[in-house]
Amino acid sequence: MTRYLFQFSYTPEAWAALTANPVDRRPAIQALAEKIGGRLIEFSYAFGDYDGVAIFEAPNETVMTAAILAAIGPGHLKATKTTVLISVEQALEAMQTAGNLSYQAPAAQR
Repeated sequence: MTRYLFQFSYTPEAWAALTANPVDRRPAIQALAEKIGGRLIEFSYAFGDYDGVAIFEAPNETVMTAAILAAIGPGHLKATKTTVLISVEQALEAMQTAGNLSYQAPAAQR
């Protein structure tokens, strides 16, 4: 299965709701992942451009996109970013393949 890094930022209203009634969001996120045939690997809050990150495994981009659309639908997220993660083994295989390829760069016209 493919792994995905999902970064998110809550709206001010979502933060207000969470501070008024703190709740562990992991069970709901895990349930969503399981509905698409995947799993939640990690969920953490963060400082910086995004309020938190989650790492998921999902069968493919289509079902991961469906889960993301379901997650942003309620309107409590103001920003998201999803990145497909590539394992070290996949990267090594890609490097080996790339080492056997050649590509001609565009040439300047005279």
